Amino acid sequence: MPQFTVKTSSQEYVALVERGCLQRAAEWLPPKHSQLFVVTTRDVWDLHGALLDAALGEKRHQVLFFPGGEHNKRLSAVESLCEQMVEAGGDRASAVIAFGGGIVGDVGGFAAASFMRGIPVVQAPTTLLAQVDAATGGKTGVNLTNGKNLLGAFHQPLAVLVDPSLLSTLPQREYVAGLYEVIKYGIIRTPWLFELLESRRDAVLARDPDAVDALIAESVRIKAEVVSADEKEGGLRRILNYGHTLGHALEAETGYKQLLHGEAVGFGMIAAAFLAKRMGMLAEADCRRIVDTTHTYGPIPSLAGVEPPALLARLVSDKKTVHGNVHFVLPSRIGEVEVRGDVPLDAVRWATEQALQAVS
Repeated sequence: MPQFTVKTSSQEYVALVERGCLQRAAEWLPPKHSQLFVVTTRDVWDLHGALLDAALGEKRHQVLFFPGGEHNKRLSAVESLCEQMVEAGGDRASAVIAFGGGIVGDVGGFAAASFMRGIPVVQAPTTLLAQVDAATGGKTGVNLTNGKNLLGAFHQPLAVLVDPSLLSTLPQREYVAGLYEVIKYGIIRTPWLFELLESRRDAVLARDPDAVDALIAESVRIKAEVVSADEKEGGLRRILNYGHTLGHALEAETGYKQLLHGEAVGFGMIAAAFLAKRMGMLAEADCRRIVDTTHTYGPIPSLAGVEPPALLARLVSDKKTVHGNVHFVLPSRIGEVEVRGDVPLDAVRWATEQALQAVS
């Protein structure tokens, strides 16, 4: 299976997509590291810890457990992990393996970025969402009450080990949440990927290896290409935020407890499609394809009680708000998007209302 090079000013590394590649984890560690810390959750460790233990062989390592969950993705979790590293004798020659889903990757990566002002990290994602999106690119961070990922750092890993075989134990809801991010890649960059999801729904949902491996590889390829061109989201990388503007607002509004991240992004993608249509950017037929394909991988959990004014109020705290203007990534056709900062508030409200109706 393929591997993709991510080349940035701070780090050049490989994102490897290969069944069984977790067994090669030791190959990607620094040759002269001291303490090795594995940041994970107990459920991931119970399912796959024996595989990583075997892969690390004689390399002594300490497992640090993070409780998991978006509501626990806070600065206090990073502090707790770093305190444990100190107590275990961690120093500037230590290294981290972030072994879990996107939340573990964010928190473990931020701990690595912060400890002793930065130690190496290897990302070993175990969920579809983390494999296709979160693990590659060096974004790490935690949430504040007012918004998602408002504290963080860019900290590129030594490697990203994407092992699709780990998805066999993933609950179906978690798997589908990752598929929303794959739909995103089809909309922003690769029409054939969107068409695969559109036409092979049954195979994708059944986790057919050929379909799964193809959608993961293409998603990682796009992410590696975009990050290599724009490490810190100054330009091209902003397209990866398709669906995230209102998606993040929805997560914050529901207290990070009601939806998985991918589900919130799915809602945000539907709203962005309606918004693009309202602004005359997107044809009705393409808008309908985006809404229908996203919806068919649902259902997105009930959003009863969520009101458009509350979501709009949340946008002020979004990282994509610049000089008071909320920036949206909007599709002009399937495979192409634009970043717009001139979106009227009434259009956002209308699109949010349409999206809430579409997922109800």
